[in-house]
Amino acid sequence: MFIALVLISCYAFSVFGLLSIMKGLSFPIFNTKSPAGAPRFSLEDPIEKQKYFSYKAGPEIEKLKEFLHNNTFVAILLGPKNSGKGTYTKLFMEAVGSEHVAHISVGDIVRGLNKEISAEDSKKSLVDFLKTRYRGFVSIDKALDVVAGRDTTTLMPTELILASLEREIDRIGRKAIFIDGFPRTLDQISYSLFLRALIGYRNDPDLFVFIDVPEAVVDERIKNRVVCPICQTPRSLRLLRTKEIGYDEAIKEFYLICDTPACNGARMVAKEGDAVGIGPLRERIDKDVEIMKRLLDLRGVPQIFLRNSISVSAARDNVDEYEITPSYRYEWDETSKKVHVTEEPWTITDDEGNEAYSLLPAPIGVSLIKQTASALGL
Repeated sequence: MFIALVLISCYAFSVFGLLSIMKGLSFPIFNTKSPAGAPRFSLEDPIEKQKYFSYKAGPEIEKLKEFLHNNTFVAILLGPKNSGKGTYTKLFMEAVGSEHVAHISVGDIVRGLNKEISAEDSKKSLVDFLKTRYRGFVSIDKALDVVAGRDTTTLMPTELILASLEREIDRIGRKAIFIDGFPRTLDQISYSLFLRALIGYRNDPDLFVFIDVPEAVVDERIKNRVVCPICQTPRSLRLLRTKEIGYDEAIKEFYLICDTPACNGARMVAKEGDAVGIGPLRERIDKDVEIMKRLLDLRGVPQIFLRNSISVSAARDNVDEYEITPSYRYEWDETSKKVHVTEEPWTITDDEGNEAYSLLPAPIGVSLIKQTASALGL
């Protein structure tokens, strides 16, 4: 079985540029700049986006596809809430093939447990599984009371989360996995160091993926976020639009139309509570950053660094103009019954007080693809 021992932070100095700092965390700039005369891609168009990935990371995509035919890996996603963990994983899956890669959200698993224990048949199946796999200091019944909210004084046992992760991995079969939402607390860090073994995932390579995103970007993402009610893909009416835009004449409101073919033009909707922005997440985000700081000192596990922003001064030499997040403004043409879209520059003040651009997800996806291929020695 192939085992990777390469540290991402040491490879390909020609690819990485200047470091940025987010609350004391250093993340390198990943250069995705194209040579003069290179094609320009429309990244909100799914077909154009696939061409973009082939152009920017074609060799690495092919190597990963070949590797994943007979091998897997375990990647732990580490970043503040709403930093794009699910979005970047989905881009990776779109590029290399979803038949060999899965995204596992611990939050979704816990919410799923809550639904399961509400029905007797599914609860029995869950309890039967836990009797064979769960090992912990809290009884199964008490652990499930915590999940159901009947016990509000006991913390959810980490051992229950690990057993549930193992169950989900059994369900999806032999695939490379990106785990989102673990570790969630400082006391779970020690578990994350040996997660691969704890969930019985053979001797496959494991990776830590660190994500740096300024709080100004998180705040704006939350306030303008919409999701597809079918596939749960997130987008932003202001910052990350889909190819098709709709207009509800009855309430005079613009909306995004999901790009996923299987969703058949579903109207994307806002999530309740998002309008208040980052405020309610302050404690959670600070804890996420503290966990990242602890794990950055870890040795022996390959580390991948993804960053959402780049200073205005560094952008020209490191990214293409169309890879920078614009701000969108919409106008309804009553005569033609069409939505007209206007792109405008969008700059932010990063966590160090510098003027910066936010990158679109696609170039960050390229960074993930290339760094993963390198970590696996491909």
